Amino acid sequence: MFRKILAGLALAALVAVPASAQTLDEVLAKNYKALGGLDKIKAVQTIRMTGTMTVGPGMEAPFILEQKRPNLARMEFTIQGMTGVQAYDGKVGWQLMPFQGRKDPEPLPEDAMRQMEEQSDFDGPLMDYKAKGNTVELVGKDKVEGSDVYKLKVTLKNGDLLYIYLDADQYLEVRTESKTSVRGTDVEGESTIGDYKEVGGLMFPHAMEQGQKDNPQKMKMTINKIELNVPIDDARFKMPVVK
Repeated sequence: MFRKILAGLALAALVAVPASAQTLDEVLAKNYKALGGLDKIKAVQTIRMTGTMTVGPGMEAPFILEQKRPNLARMEFTIQGMTGVQAYDGKVGWQLMPFQGRKDPEPLPEDAMRQMEEQSDFDGPLMDYKAKGNTVELVGKDKVEGSDVYKLKVTLKNGDLLYIYLDADQYLEVRTESKTSVRGTDVEGESTIGDYKEVGGLMFPHAMEQGQKDNPQKMKMTINKIELNVPIDDARFKMPVVK
């Protein structure tokens, strides 16, 4: 009798595992579907987001984030009437920081350039990850704020490490953790993502908190408007020539 029960339990386990286990490809496919589908995602050529972000206690700054395929990015933010810019034209990253007394655009520092290259990836590190030189592993299930999530380990081409957490029901990204090298020191960051809304048939988060891991001081970003496929000239991303 004992052997029969044991055999029955083993058979039940063998039957149950394939039904509940998910492969990396299955999880990614459900993520793409939850976002709106690959066809709609690939049809977007430009994005413009406007919103506000916290830059200090009780201080908010309006910002405009623009992206264009394949990897062009520009962010403007205004503080006390002065507008700063960080941009990447696919090869060169640059910034304009009048708050720091610098009136002319200048190349991004090496560490900031590294981050800009990562952030300018139009579709993010998961989509077409093999072609980008990234590796992705499905670590398993975890919990974020009490909810079940799938935990993905992403090693970027440059060696930086990311953990991306997808909600186990909705398959949308709810949290990321990162480890990057800044001036030779490993810095761990974390982001919480939420308030997803449909725009043009695609799902976009409209709220984010990000900062160093275990540091209660986080920058909060609220997106008020998202525009898709708006005309954006490539010149917007190029560093102006200083005369």
